[in-house]
Amino acid sequence: MSSLEEAVYRNIGACKELCETTTSSFGPNGLNKMVINHIEKLFVTNDAASILREIDVVHPAAKILMLASDMQEKEIGDGTNYVILFGAKLLENAEGLLRMGLSPSEVIDGFNLALKRTLELLPTFEIKVNLTKENLRDNEQIVCKVLQTAIGSKLFGYHEFLGDLVTKACLTVTGSDSTSSFNVDNVRICKILGGGLFQSTMIPGMVIKREVESEITKVNQARIAAFSCPIDIQVTETKGTVLLKSADELLAFSKDEEASIETHIKSLADAGINVIVSGGKVGEMALHFLNKYKIMAVRLQSKFDLRRVAKTIDAVVLPKLRTPTHEEMGACDSIYVDEIGDTHVIVFKHAKSHIATLILRGSTDQILDDCERAVDDAVNNFKALTRDTILLPGGGATEIELASKLSEYARTCPGIEQYAIQRYAETFEYIPKILAENSGVKSTEILAKLYVGHHDNPNLGFVVGQAPSDITQSNDIIYDTGDVKLSELYDLYITKKWAILFATKAACTVLSVDEIICAKPAGGPKPKENKGWDNDD
Repeated sequence: MSSLEEAVYRNIGACKELCETTTSSFGPNGLNKMVINHIEKLFVTNDAASILREIDVVHPAAKILMLASDMQEKEIGDGTNYVILFGAKLLENAEGLLRMGLSPSEVIDGFNLALKRTLELLPTFEIKVNLTKENLRDNEQIVCKVLQTAIGSKLFGYHEFLGDLVTKACLTVTGSDSTSSFNVDNVRICKILGGGLFQSTMIPGMVIKREVESEITKVNQARIAAFSCPIDIQVTETKGTVLLKSADELLAFSKDEEASIETHIKSLADAGINVIVSGGKVGEMALHFLNKYKIMAVRLQSKFDLRRVAKTIDAVVLPKLRTPTHEEMGACDSIYVDEIGDTHVIVFKHAKSHIATLILRGSTDQILDDCERAVDDAVNNFKALTRDTILLPGGGATEIELASKLSEYARTCPGIEQYAIQRYAETFEYIPKILAENSGVKSTEILAKLYVGHHDNPNLGFVVGQAPSDITQSNDIIYDTGDVKLSELYDLYITKKWAILFATKAACTVLSVDEIICAKPAGGPKPKENKGWDNDD
């Protein structure tokens, strides 16, 4: 074995080891991993992006595959595990070709040809559902099914309930113009410990875990002024000594300051403002006058929360305490303090809000964190849907069809690249195989059924369904092949396209490396010289 082959095999081995970490977490029945990171924080998740983010990958070749997965997370926000599995399996199949005698460059050429053909074939498998960027609001049911597929891979069993909530939140944020750019930050998540996931709700507007400063706890048809400065007395600055000769002078000393703050707050009340939102502290004297004029005071410690609230209520944040103009004021249907579990929250509820908040409930912090990750994936899928609305059959149906078409294409290629294209086609079988194995079903039987069924129905895939049981008198979960179009199991074309592209490019990069040269670690003190020691020591 030459040094070139040995280096490539070692790199492939490192990528296969990385893949083994996340393989069992793929699909709706994927297992969770318990990860304890470098600061002793505990994660319980089956989200590949979170697992890889928290583990320390040292091998450079495995890091390339991990970076490809990270690029998928940044580009789409979902499909990270797909990149790892597909890339590692591609390298495993390439290893067999290298042992047969093919050179790395020939394998890379074959993979690039197969990738080009795959990207040509993918759009032809589209499921026609009359979905466009302009009519997303009119096809809420289809959008919901797409998001349910994304959530089902993380939280199977809660996917229908959470899918409905996320769809409503995304469409609330989008408004009437679904062609404009969608910002994922506009769908906020508020995690409140206690209860169960089915007690989660969606509120159009903002929810903040705080209590109000004033006595007023509920305002309907609110008129709001937002300030980034403190609501407090402007303290008189003196560099000299103040001489007070009588009690009357002492009482009159701060009277002007009190009169000033009352004048400001009275002018706000006269302008029709009944809620003040401040990014600074609310002083005791100011609070007294706010209560006197029946104005609710909300203090936000985060400047980002202040910006989001201002966006929710369409207000301009003022840097100085003054009466805002009509255009600078915000409006909100209702603002009230609510108690969820033992947590007090302030709810800014506004039907025309540009921000929506999902209130997630759960019994432990780990469940809430995992639920948040699933919701993030679904929101990112909605953003991808606003970029490209082409839907592909899910459940491994697209992969089996690609494997079949690429095998036919390989037989038409005269060169030695046909072997690499054939192995590339076989790699696609790995996806439905892992879906079946993680569900406890014999993967060979499922693959055989899928290949036979695809002669008549290209939408046949691995489906997790329900069937009535005579024994338990309830619906039992069944795992079998089925028409994914009838089951409304959709994958996004844009997600699959980028995942295959990133995985293939990463695999080709690993195959093209023949040597890893590591520099000496930089920094740190110079090693101590042991003077007087013998050379042998």
